[in-house]
Amino acid sequence: MKKLALSLAGAAFAAGALFAVPAAAQFAKVEDAIKYRKAAFTIMGANMGRLSAMARGDRPFDAAVAQAAARTVDMAGHLPWEAFVPNSAAGDTRLKPEGLANAAEVKAAADKMQAETAKLVTAAASLDTLRTQLGAVGASCKACHDKFRKD
Repeated sequence: MKKLALSLAGAAFAAGALFAVPAAAQFAKVEDAIKYRKAAFTIMGANMGRLSAMARGDRPFDAAVAQAAARTVDMAGHLPWEAFVPNSAAGDTRLKPEGLANAAEVKAAADKMQAETAKLVTAAASLDTLRTQLGAVGASCKACHDKFRKD
């Protein structure tokens, strides 16, 4: 029993170490970071679109589908920030250079957005609360987009 516990602890430590690799080491090229970042935002956008369609009445409200989409938005909201690596505001990206130069502001905006997406999961249980929380999530996204995204 003790060997099993030690083995499990060792496996957990090894798995944790894999996820603790610095972001810079994760991306062999700046283009890889941009692709990763864009993919995370694409996943968020697609799921926000599903939720928005339900909120507008363009798609029937289904609490289970809404909560699954909200969980995906919440999870994806934690992904793109590690891909804000040096020199990644040039090339095939909508990130303004200010997004890299003002890392503390971007982090604060990301933290606010993540707080709102966490609330979205519970709010997606009913159409009324979904509508309200979608507005809060959208406002947190817009605040960052207005300042750090090229259109």
